[in-house]
Amino acid sequence: MTTGLQTIVYPVKDLDAAKATFRALFGEPAMDAPYYVGWRVAGQDVGLDPHGHAKGMTGPVGYWQVDDVKARLDELVAAGATVVAEPADVGGGKLIATLTDVDGNVIGLLQP
Repeated sequence: MTTGLQTIVYPVKDLDAAKATFRALFGEPAMDAPYYVGWRVAGQDVGLDPHGHAKGMTGPVGYWQVDDVKARLDELVAAGATVVAEPADVGGGKLIATLTDVDGNVIGLLQP
């Protein structure tokens, strides 16, 4: 099962400009790297991905935390979802994957 929506990632074209906007909202980021900037806000991770548009992101993606990303991916595909990005390690063993539901809505999965 899922333990909730834990992470929201925004694709951005201008990382510095986006960082300034989100810094005004959340304060200083917990992680600030050229490939990802992130904040921890009220138990959720909010991130900026400067490569998101190149990966096909058209807007923010919410990532649901799951115990087994591959098993959940398989269950969603069996239920009619389409894989957009297979599970990938984004650092420290954290896996993410994205799918679309039958209406084209993006679903993100995250395994800590």
